[in-house]
Amino acid sequence: MNNQETYMLNCLQLAIKGLGNVAPNPMVGCVIVYEDKIIGEGYHQQYGKAHAEVNAINSVENKKLLLESTLYVNLEPCAHFGKTPPCADFIIENKIPNVVIGSIDFNSEVNGKGIEKLINAGINVKVGILKDECEKINKRFFTFHKQKRPFIILKWAQSCDGFIDFKREEGNPGKALQISNQESRMLLHKWRSEEQAIIVGTNTALLDNPQLTVRDYKGENPLRITIDKWLRIPIQFHFFDKSTATLIFTAIEKPSEINLEYVKIDFEQPIISQILNELYKRNIHSLIVEGGEQLLNSFIDIAAWDEARVFISDKNIEKGIKAPELNSIPLTKENIKGDKLLTFLR
Repeated sequence: MNNQETYMLNCLQLAIKGLGNVAPNPMVGCVIVYEDKIIGEGYHQQYGKAHAEVNAINSVENKKLLLESTLYVNLEPCAHFGKTPPCADFIIENKIPNVVIGSIDFNSEVNGKGIEKLINAGINVKVGILKDECEKINKRFFTFHKQKRPFIILKWAQSCDGFIDFKREEGNPGKALQISNQESRMLLHKWRSEEQAIIVGTNTALLDNPQLTVRDYKGENPLRITIDKWLRIPIQFHFFDKSTATLIFTAIEKPSEINLEYVKIDFEQPIISQILNELYKRNIHSLIVEGGEQLLNSFIDIAAWDEARVFISDKNIEKGIKAPELNSIPLTKENIKGDKLLTFLR
């Protein structure tokens, strides 16, 4: 690994610290190097606050050194006014002569404009250092802007003989099958804190009365979503407690309230596509699908997923609801205190 790659890796290590706090912005880290020594570093810490480049430049004690330094950043500096001023302008104002960029920002408001600004100001710009790694860390951001939908993560737990639950009926639901262990559940809550939204289907909402919040891990709750065509979910269920932002897709017109919003869709048309379009309009970059067999298969059937995380326990239940099947080989396999965790990429 050469020096440029090493410094870009530093940027990525800083950037990941923003996971769960900066969405819908990308995760960005930045280091400033003078004579092969890092003299400043920073990362985007919170949505609406200063970007990585600004934090890195401000961290440099001797600003005169900036005149002979190189700024490394994993994503193209922004060129537009948003929640904060353009980072490209701040780099130019501080007369940094060299900028090394990991990947282009495909947001239509940037998409090469930041690089163009820097070059027009006489700055030496290099693009594409650890490009694949830089795009991978911001997979949510890139999927959103390229495919016009959130990055979709399927999640379920299954027994070792391939079932996700007992067969239960509305009105006589019985207790849900507890498949994964406590460590796996804590990991799931960590995942929830890292993504912007989570969805379950009608049956899961009716049978399990899920909270879909972060309880076993410190972090922000995702936007919780369900589908309830005829508004059958009882009003005393968690979805209506208004403790966190909630979205219900339905066929019925109903006024929204604080932390409880109803969105009418056409159930004669493809449902998943309508949901994803609505989330795109709301600037939601990532979605966990934690529903039952029907909802999970609805996403799988139309290839609307990017990653799947599957817990497999050592339990056998012999009969029940079959787990979804993916025609894919696991990318990774982990042991979570006895549970197997398989990760798939589509």
